[in-house]
Amino acid sequence: MRRLLNALSSLALLATLHAATAHAAELHIELSSGTRTWDSSSLLSHPQTETISISADVAYKRDMQYRAIPLAALLEGVTPGDHLQAVALDGFAAELPAAPLLATQGARAWLAIEDPQQPWPALAQGKPSAGPFYLVWQNPEAAQIGPEQWPFQVSRIRLLEAVAKRFPALLPAANANADVQAGFAQFQKNCLACHRLNNAGDSQFGPDLNLPHNPTEYFAEGYLAAYIRNPQSLRRWPLGKMPGFTEAVLSEAELAQLLGYLQHMASRKQAAATP
Repeated sequence: MRRLLNALSSLALLATLHAATAHAAELHIELSSGTRTWDSSSLLSHPQTETISISADVAYKRDMQYRAIPLAALLEGVTPGDHLQAVALDGFAAELPAAPLLATQGARAWLAIEDPQQPWPALAQGKPSAGPFYLVWQNPEAAQIGPEQWPFQVSRIRLLEAVAKRFPALLPAANANADVQAGFAQFQKNCLACHRLNNAGDSQFGPDLNLPHNPTEYFAEGYLAAYIRNPQSLRRWPLGKMPGFTEAVLSEAELAQLLGYLQHMASRKQAAATP
């Protein structure tokens, strides 16, 4: 009986610690005016927080409801021409132009807040939820918001210089054609949240796409495009994390531009400083 009581006491203590940890979830927002830290409780009680419905949620692959605040409410002093980055607990780093984050019409960005008393479902068996903070969108198609612009498990949002200014090692040659330049834009939108290139980028999630080798150098013709569309179609790997990019997310023309950028950068290898 004593062992049982001790075990029950230990479980109660763990539950208390878990609840305390959940309550202590913090979001750091770094803007030109300084850094402000919000916790789950203060955001849930914010006067602009409300219950919203999200159709075809990217993380959960179904319709969801959240308690959420318009992200613009937390971005005091940010202007449409600015650039932000949302960093997740696992090192995912989404690059986000400010204009759609600030919009009140069309596509609208919300910061969903996980209530420790009503936790969200796990993303998969044995996985955590998308919380404690998750950037979700209503009407994302109105601004061509892609799935990489739905970062979950967010821990920090920060105001930064544009990608091209921060990481010149990502830039194509000045005389690169318009398709390659467009491919660079596709790379920023769809790849940079997980990958670096020439060791440039803030993500700590996926491998570098140019060093030591560019995927256009080791994929036979046609297979890299197939891999981007559906990674599991080439190599079934239960632990694989890369999502497939459907034509609804990345059109055939945009995919060709992305491949053109990667092929162009294969001849522009340079080892940027280690992040």
